[in-house]
Amino acid sequence: MRDAARNTWLKSSFSGDGGNNCTGIAAAGSTAARRESETPANLISINRAAPRALVLGIKAGNVRAPRP
Repeated sequence: MRDAARNTWLKSSFSGDGGNNCTGIAAAGSTAARRESETPANLISINRAAPRALVLGIKAGNVRAPRP
């Protein structure tokens, strides 16, 4: 994710109609990144396998919500 400007960013459907309240995600190879419109240069990037494993675990019923 060195050159974030070249990536195709997908805007969250919860972001509303724009402004500085948007969040987006992009994928490049084995990495996924998240950024906010207020500070687009600040990226959070992770290996794409981690969220995939989380979603698959939730769908399989292997992940439970924490109790308060």
